[in-house]
Amino acid sequence: MNKHRKGNSGEPETHADQQADGPDFVTLTDEMAESGSAPEARWQELQTQLQEKEKELTELKDKYLRALADGENARKRIRQQSEESVRIQKEGVLRDLLPIVDNLERAIGAARGGAGDTATIVEGVQMVLRSLMDFLKSQGVVPIVSAGQPFDPARHEAVDQVASDTHPPNTVVNEFYRGYLIGDRVLRPASVTVAKGLSNRRNNGESDNSEVENN
Repeated sequence: MNKHRKGNSGEPETHADQQADGPDFVTLTDEMAESGSAPEARWQELQTQLQEKEKELTELKDKYLRALADGENARKRIRQQSEESVRIQKEGVLRDLLPIVDNLERAIGAARGGAGDTATIVEGVQMVLRSLMDFLKSQGVVPIVSAGQPFDPARHEAVDQVASDTHPPNTVVNEFYRGYLIGDRVLRPASVTVAKGLSNRRNNGESDNSEVENN
């Protein structure tokens, strides 16, 4: 059972008197409205931040894809430039060889036609050979001097061994094919004959079975 609170005069307080003594009604309404709208405002703020992050992520992804594309295009350009450089160099080398081919064809034609004597033909071939050697020299290719030199497995390939009274053992006696260097590297090793020692044969009447090994 509700009891009415009495005022100073002893009379029960009315509803209007309770409103006058308690908190302001408008103030309570405003506080409730504020407390009710705060979560929604926070939610809107979070959504805005999420949209901004998604935008940043999209921009970074676009930059990454553009960087990948630029890198691939750069690699293609470098590869094309390298291939073009090799092609130009190759064409230059082959173009320089063509006059030598022309001279060889003329020498062969002269030999077949019987024009001139043998000495003239030989001289013409020698001129062609000199032209070819000059061309190789211009490309950094030089012959390896082998005859009379100690056998070097890095520069020589032994194809035969012979007993020699005039050459120390393991010395190159002659060449089958000349070797060539390009810069400091071996372009082709020389195919050579190497001397073997005679001491065993002289002392024991037996042949020397020592062999030169190619590395």
